[in-house]
Amino acid sequence: GSLPKWVVNKSSQFLAPKAMKKMYKACLKYPDWKQKHNPHFKPWLFPEQSRLPALALSELSLQHADSLENIDESSLAESKEDRGEGSDEDSLT
Repeated sequence: GSLPKWVVNKSSQFLAPKAMKKMYKACLKYPDWKQKHNPHFKPWLFPEQSRLPALALSELSLQHADSLENIDESSLAESKEDRGEGSDEDSLT
């Protein structure tokens, strides 16, 4: 489904910048952390190091984008139930 506009606006103003700052700080500390925690284990570079079970190619299937169901909800209006009780938009009407 779609998110109410007020949720998107609030999250982009407050949550996204805060998350990016935390991510940036964590990235700065990663080289030191990796040196202490199995520095030669890099399964993204060396697949033979992966500890995950192998997936049989016969179990995989291709899914083309044109075969996926396309649902366009852009013309639907939100109801108060969709927004939830006491949302910011309730005070605008």
